[in-house]
Amino acid sequence: MPSLDQLLSRLEESKRQFGVDHGARTERLLAQLGKRRFRDVDYLIRFHEALLFIRSHPESEGAFRSAEELLSTFSQRVELLKQPGVDLTPTDYIEYSGMAGTVISGSFSYDIARHLVKRHSPAVEVDWSYMKPDRLGATLPRFLPLLYEDSLVEANIPYLNWLHAANGARELRDLEWLIRRFERLKIPERQKAELFDSLELHVHWTLGNTPASRTLNKRPVRQVFCHTKPLIRRSEVSLDKEFRSPPIELKKLSHSEGEATQEMLRDATTVRYRELYGITHGDPRSVVRADVGRGVEIFLWGLPPERRLPLRAYHAGFTLKNGVPINYIEGITICERMEIGFNTFYTFREGESAWVYAMVLRLLHQLAGVTCISIDPYQIGFNNDEAIDSGAFWFYRKLGFRPTRPELARLMEAQEKKIATNAEYRTASRVLRRLSAGNMVYEAPGSKPGDWDRFSIRNLGLAVQRRMAKEFDGDADKIRSASVSETARALGIAPRSLNGRERRAFDDLALVLALIPDLSQWSEWEKRRVVQLVRAKAGADESRYANLLQSHVKLRAAIIKLGEPQ
Repeated sequence: MPSLDQLLSRLEESKRQFGVDHGARTERLLAQLGKRRFRDVDYLIRFHEALLFIRSHPESEGAFRSAEELLSTFSQRVELLKQPGVDLTPTDYIEYSGMAGTVISGSFSYDIARHLVKRHSPAVEVDWSYMKPDRLGATLPRFLPLLYEDSLVEANIPYLNWLHAANGARELRDLEWLIRRFERLKIPERQKAELFDSLELHVHWTLGNTPASRTLNKRPVRQVFCHTKPLIRRSEVSLDKEFRSPPIELKKLSHSEGEATQEMLRDATTVRYRELYGITHGDPRSVVRADVGRGVEIFLWGLPPERRLPLRAYHAGFTLKNGVPINYIEGITICERMEIGFNTFYTFREGESAWVYAMVLRLLHQLAGVTCISIDPYQIGFNNDEAIDSGAFWFYRKLGFRPTRPELARLMEAQEKKIATNAEYRTASRVLRRLSAGNMVYEAPGSKPGDWDRFSIRNLGLAVQRRMAKEFDGDADKIRSASVSETARALGIAPRSLNGRERRAFDDLALVLALIPDLSQWSEWEKRRVVQLVRAKAGADESRYANLLQSHVKLRAAIIKLGEPQ
């Protein structure tokens, strides 16, 4: 009888082979492995990851069904490991966390803690062994009358005694009781989040057999896409071709459908110890879905007006492959330039990542009109060993991206010459780290090459800070007030004519508009377009704001100039 290690190795090899007859071999291996008991946590992890890949990229419907059935047994398999006292620490590593039957443990933001309480109580609770008494002493008096009588003058305060006395019969778990108290505070939501986060509460989430686990987080599919031919390789993907392709049909989801979609992704990222601004705060009313074929669905959405960034438009989303979440997406846009964050979860990186990435960019181009795609240095390896090990720089380079810094472009060209003359040559890690020191960009057909090479959104903010220091003695209120007055006068508008959301958008944009020296000399049409921009920034969909910025020639040029190094 083959060993467990041998069977797993055969399965890991089989899952990568796609053809008409390959599904039967995978099915046989799954049947053999399904009968085996796992006494080693590393073997169980290997089995779990292989099953997830087969569930999302099946060679046959039989392999799909077998993988799904075996995944439903994992909570029990983990329990069997616990009985002999096996150390389950490896299941909490970021690459493998979220398996059914395990525990997620860490400090989560206020909004994620609220999500966990709403969706998964009573499986979530505070682990008070990580308690920080000084933080509790600064916050709990807001909820516990007379606590200051104890906390201000005594030592070794029994904070949990106070909290449990206030919780009465303790019908609520501690975390839920605290969340309800925070929700009732009469302060802005951002301040609630800052106050809660300052506590640094450690939360335990016992996953059990919840559908939120990586093991079981999926949507039902009407028709399974089976890979009976080899996967699409990176060399077969052309971004230029995708950007020239006709629009993809988008379906707008209902509010309830959008909310369920976003909650699915919050679960998927939380069990992986990840949190993204647009996943936590996405607008469920703005969710759109695209079926791009090959069993792939892409979901994208924006932010509600009260959560939007001051200057840039924001989109977030994720991709399902045969109903399984395989990545998350973040796109942040100013004019036609988008900074893209795209993370394929570890388990699925042997899939068609390049093709899926191209489909995502095509959709973002369709939604927001973006033609210049920028990648942050972290994505390609700057202070990111994972990206260095995976060769992220060359993944993007082979899709058509280039470094924006001239010295890095020269280094890349030297490496490409070595690769062209020696098929065995591999770029050393130290060289990849040098290459990752600056942004990379892809410029779609019809865009203006080089326009955004020296731009950084941070430079816009720093320009505002320098003006505040020089002209307003570092007073934020004064520069805001002056910028609004100057910009309103230059544009010929009355701020009181704007509604509340529009006024907030105008107040932020005015900080940058006030830096444009000839703003008052613009044509009436150009000024009216700026006012339209303000209203679009506060409107239902920020995509319109991004498109208006692209078409405003003078404002676009001013933004680029202000965003270059001073």
